[in-house]
Amino acid sequence: MDFHAALETDFARLVEVSAGNLDRPVPSCPGWTVDDLDRHVAAVYLHKIACIRDKTEPADWPPAELAQEETQSQLRRAYRELTDELAARADDEPAGNWYAPDPTVGFWRRRMAQETVIHRIDAELAAGVPSVDVPADLALDGIDEVLRIFLEYSAATWHDEFVEDLRVGGGRSVALAAGGRRWLVAIGPDMLTVAEGDGPAAAEVTGSPDALLRWLWRRSDDATVTITGDSIAVAALRDLLRTATQ
Repeated sequence: MDFHAALETDFARLVEVSAGNLDRPVPSCPGWTVDDLDRHVAAVYLHKIACIRDKTEPADWPPAELAQEETQSQLRRAYRELTDELAARADDEPAGNWYAPDPTVGFWRRRMAQETVIHRIDAELAAGVPSVDVPADLALDGIDEVLRIFLEYSAATWHDEFVEDLRVGGGRSVALAAGGRRWLVAIGPDMLTVAEGDGPAAAEVTGSPDALLRWLWRRSDDATVTITGDSIAVAALRDLLRTATQ
């Protein structure tokens, strides 16, 4: 899919919704205002530029001088520099990354599109304006990303942070279905795996691609999806996602 087009669309919406609402609290990011949200997005963009240029993650972040720059100017500057950097690079070029299986520019191209769509939803929630639906292709890609990279990889790599909730899962599986795709998350007792297919599950969460993506990122509640089966397994998944995406 065209991650650059998605990034461009959602960045423009983020800027549009932020205008005039910088002091509003962001309900999906407790303790943040929209100004804090925009400053975070700018810092993330600039961090990824450093990862791509230096081919390693910066040792000290963020630089002190970032705090001195006006938020909206910094956000726009960071976006311009990020998109220029991505446009000049091939997907298979190396880049610094916490995700060891894919230390490439392509990983960050995808990640920045997904990062931006979630944070423009945050801005919409803060501003109290109708939220634009996430296109199905971007939402399905985002579902796959959060389950396989944030959840499965993180639970294996930083296992100690997930142990308690894995035990609650007790080896049960939760299926997640949207847009003709179905993921199966097997939870605990000692590990977590994600597969795509028609296997049996103790519980199932279904919805539109947009609704399921928001639910997985905890930008919406259970009323926005359909949940059937074992509520304990679903609660364990929800807690694991909180740890994986914080």
